[in-house]
Amino acid sequence: MSPITLVKEKPASYTKHDQLFKQLIHTFFKEFLDAFFPEVHDNIDFQSIKPLSEEVHTDLIKGSTRRLDVVVETKLKGTDVVIIVHIEPQSSAQPHFHERMYQYFSLLYNKYRKPIIPIAVLTYDENWEENEYTMSFPFFHVLTFNFMTLHLRKQNWRAFIHSNNPAAAALLSKMGTPKRNGFK
Repeated sequence: MSPITLVKEKPASYTKHDQLFKQLIHTFFKEFLDAFFPEVHDNIDFQSIKPLSEEVHTDLIKGSTRRLDVVVETKLKGTDVVIIVHIEPQSSAQPHFHERMYQYFSLLYNKYRKPIIPIAVLTYDENWEENEYTMSFPFFHVLTFNFMTLHLRKQNWRAFIHSNNPAAAALLSKMGTPKRNGFK
């Protein structure tokens, strides 16, 4: 097996997209989870939210680092269990995005040694979506890594149009339209 290499940095054209999503999710973290990941929202303690450094070391020998989009520390509601929520907006389909999510998960776990909830927010038109990374051999299954996804183009905007949720309102324009996804 060859060593794992990180997917190249995103082109500068994605920087503005990523920064806007990052600001939106940081500002409306609770509302974002409430609108799109209610099972996560209902199980985390919003009184103990703490943004973490998004910088992780990708190559300790060379000193290379990578900035992840949103990394927040909190607790599971009603417990002292500290967890990390990692949210990674993705504006274009990439064949190896699922591997990159696993790499980010591994880097975060190595840095913080805490349970992690990985979430990808997909904003592109293509229907490609893979939310699982598997490493196996014909004789042995090593691992299967899964992450939660929100593919905004697959969301029916009509389900959110009357919502008072600011995160949902801000993302309406990225959601599917009747012609685009066959919604009625």
